[in-house]
Amino acid sequence: MKETIDIHGLTEYDAIKTIEQFIASLPESIKEVIVIHGHNSGRTLKDMIADPKKIRSRRIKRRRYSKNPGETIIELY
Repeated sequence: MKETIDIHGLTEYDAIKTIEQFIASLPESIKEVIVIHGHNSGRTLKDMIADPKKIRSRRIKRRRYSKNPGETIIELY
């Protein structure tokens, strides 16, 4: 199962906290989070999601890009 979160318009700090809280609130049955960050207004949020030092959660298995350049998929344990 998967869930989606949209972080358009958030600062990097707010996006990190929002994603961490979102992942922490998910049940164990959710194995993917689709993070919609956009791609027309810069790479800050996309690069932040790709950096393993930015978002802290023990549930994160890996991050991968989707076919849509405006979203990144976070796979969970």
